[in-house]
Amino acid sequence: MTENLQDRYAPNSVCFGCGPKNTAGLHLKSVPFGDSVLASWTPRKEHVAFGKFGSGGIISVLMDCHGNWAATYALMKSKGLESPPGTVTAEYTVRFLKPSPIDRGWQLTAWATKIEGDRAWVSGELKVDGIVTATMSGLFVAVKESHPAFHRWQ
Repeated sequence: MTENLQDRYAPNSVCFGCGPKNTAGLHLKSVPFGDSVLASWTPRKEHVAFGKFGSGGIISVLMDCHGNWAATYALMKSKGLESPPGTVTAEYTVRFLKPSPIDRGWQLTAWATKIEGDRAWVSGELKVDGIVTATMSGLFVAVKESHPAFHRWQ
């Protein structure tokens, strides 16, 4: 699959980080690649924290969304589903290793490290010019129909 997951499975999503329908959003596009999902994203000047370096909040949003898509895609594949389950972040950690320059493109990678029932543990990283500037780890959970996020991809 070369089509991004957001446009394929959630074209009406209004998520700030990855929703195609959020006009003020970041519009992250996650593409499956083997057991990972990849994304390239270019920050704009309003995403600055200091100097010419990106905001930790923006980085966190991007990595959370990307990790969520890695989780839901891994759950979908492991269960043989036609579409991804609605998933939410249960816990999430970002480690900022170096400042991330905003005058260059950012590359995000995320992958499931463990699947157990309706839960997916995910790791990921943000690279700028091939250098890892931030990492993430998180637990993402597929929700039941009674949860407000159950139909989030529709």
